[in-house]
Amino acid sequence: MEVSITWRFLRVWKRNLTVYRRIWHINFLPPILEPLFYLLAFGVGLSALIGPVTYMDQQISYLAFITPALLGVNAMYNAFFENTYASFVRMYYQKTFDAMMATPLSLHEVITGEIFWGATKSFIATALMLAVVSAFGLVQYPHGFLILFVAFLGGLAFGSLGMFFTGILPSIDMFNLPIFLFITPMFLFSGTFFPLDNLPLWAQQAAMAFPLTHLVHITRSLALGFLSWDLLWSVAYLTVFTMIFFPLAIYVMCRRLIH
Repeated sequence: MEVSITWRFLRVWKRNLTVYRRIWHINFLPPILEPLFYLLAFGVGLSALIGPVTYMDQQISYLAFITPALLGVNAMYNAFFENTYASFVRMYYQKTFDAMMATPLSLHEVITGEIFWGATKSFIATALMLAVVSAFGLVQYPHGFLILFVAFLGGLAFGSLGMFFTGILPSIDMFNLPIFLFITPMFLFSGTFFPLDNLPLWAQQAAMAFPLTHLVHITRSLALGFLSWDLLWSVAYLTVFTMIFFPLAIYVMCRRLIH
């Protein structure tokens, strides 16, 4: 399949941004409040019971341990849900894709614009949460600024994955399946709430196949200032994951909408 993409995909991105700005006062609340609820429940509530956590051979508080991970989870959720539920609504119910395809835009550019918008929502959500947790001294700078770029990369990865499922699932109700089989296990077993060292060896190896594991590893290392060469491996993993699922998403969406 020959992929034809020009900078016109930014027209799709701009269209979604325009809609987002109209209801910005509603859109900015979930990226802030949901992670804060987790911080209050797990970081504050459990921190006193768990005590310090060993990470990279150093003792840190449990609150400092989970906060960067929630930044990664925030990026995952925003991109994945934007390119599943929201994209499906625009495609199937609102017929927005049909309207855009009546313009000089190609379908490839429409899908690319959707995925980049999902990544942008991850960037925005991460920036909002980063500002909040930074006020509590839970992120070290200047390394912390790099989390924003990592959130965009993670948004591309999970946005491509979400768009892939949008292309193969027949109805909006079926999105419960990838959420149950992929998103929830990643949320629980990607080193988010406890170090991977606590898992059996086979489970540690399985967790390394999750893109969220690598996203959490990068955000946590940058937030805590623990820089190491293995961060490049995690960046490479997310890049390759995106390079695989991005064209797959375009392929299945073209097959669904054209054939």
